[in-house]
Amino acid sequence: MPSTLRAIAGSAHLGPTLVVTTITVVLASASELELWRVVVLGAMTLANQLSIGWSNDAIDSARDRDAHRVDKPIVRGEVSSRTVMTLAVCAAVVAIALSLLLGPALAVVHAVALAAGWLYNARLKRGLSATLCYMVGFGLIPLMITLARADPRPAALWSIVVGGMLGLAAHFANVLPDLDDDERHGIRSLPHRLGARVSGAVALVALAAASVLAVTSAGIVTPVMLVGATATLVLLAVGIIAVFRQPHSRLLFRLIMLAALSVVVTLTGAATAIVN
Repeated sequence: MPSTLRAIAGSAHLGPTLVVTTITVVLASASELELWRVVVLGAMTLANQLSIGWSNDAIDSARDRDAHRVDKPIVRGEVSSRTVMTLAVCAAVVAIALSLLLGPALAVVHAVALAAGWLYNARLKRGLSATLCYMVGFGLIPLMITLARADPRPAALWSIVVGGMLGLAAHFANVLPDLDDDERHGIRSLPHRLGARVSGAVALVALAAASVLAVTSAGIVTPVMLVGATATLVLLAVGIIAVFRQPHSRLLFRLIMLAALSVVVTLTGAATAIVN
């Protein structure tokens, strides 16, 4: 891969981008959405996440230079912040165009999710609203799936709440490794104010509650749901030990991510019940 393409890919936050896209595609498929709609929804989500990822690196480029973030392609001079921002805008346009193919209701909800990501990057990541941006972005995934149907329907409220809890945990896990560096740059979102130990515990408990909510509210119980919920509760127990013993470790971050994956498994098992 040419160096410029590597730099562009490296500025896109490909890990989270692919995770969110995969979650959306898996849930949409499990909810028995038509194949072409799953493909369009997946492409829309990919463009959405690329736009948010690229805009994050472009907007943060000055701060990243001050922090000597040599892991960032823009800081290394491999690609300009203007190029990355242009790509972010283009990806946003593509995402919006794809959302319109699935109907006006989905297009509006998608626009809200996209705006939440951009607002987080541009301004809200420094304050208490940062967690809300994540909760909105993840909470709207079930709603976008049900609105992508040939007969658009609202999503069950419990599925939106489960998505929101996933978003909360994702935000807390995302900032845990960088708490100290973020505080030096004036970022004081909810996990920064709570500290590593409390933030880790809150994320784990939110995920456990999300799994329990899915199992008790879906109206169906499948083996996949039970496997996901059981795994989440086991990881909660192990994670709480890590919270008290190693609150600043990568182990806690990994446990939260595994618990989040378990919640996704639970939600996938209940995907046919997310339509209200």
